[in-house]
Amino acid sequence: MTEKAHERETGTLSVNLPGEVEPGSVMSRRRAVGWILGVGGTAVGALLAIPLIRSALYPIFARSRAGTWSNVGSENQYASASTPMRKVLKIVESAGWQKVTSSKVVYVTKGSRRGSLGGIEVLTAVCPHLGCEVQWEDGKKIFYCPCHGSKFAPDGKYLGGPAPRSMDTLPIRVADGQLMVHYEYFRNLVPQKEVIIS
Repeated sequence: MTEKAHERETGTLSVNLPGEVEPGSVMSRRRAVGWILGVGGTAVGALLAIPLIRSALYPIFARSRAGTWSNVGSENQYASASTPMRKVLKIVESAGWQKVTSSKVVYVTKGSRRGSLGGIEVLTAVCPHLGCEVQWEDGKKIFYCPCHGSKFAPDGKYLGGPAPRSMDTLPIRVADGQLMVHYEYFRNLVPQKEVIIS
């Protein structure tokens, strides 16, 4: 039996006093206000959290950059070199919030590929196969990868083994008579040279 039918049968009459509302409408208003406050609070919280999330995740998504030019010596010392010369570069890279200094091996050699400067090229010692360090074997006059046996000519051109391409050349320039090299990282296991970090 409904409340209205009960009132008719018993002869009682319920009257809402001023300021009172029916019970069903109170819940719906409370729900509406709660829903509006919840959505508003969530939106404000999300907006305030964006800078915190970005700063927390920055080291994960930030690209490490070598970014600078390194001096490998006077240009004149390489003009008469008959074999590749091994040089170690000190590269400062950003790893998240800190700076990391690492050593990178390069070879200054005679070459005729695009990017050579007066017949001089600088090759990275990273094998384009799986990233092992390529070494110059003076007795055989070749570059040799000790990990998987790839072989390269003195100018870095591919001779044999599992490497998919020749050794990678690095950008070079001359400043005040000094040979400068810009260290880059390249993708392994692809047939064409592809820079991944410059």
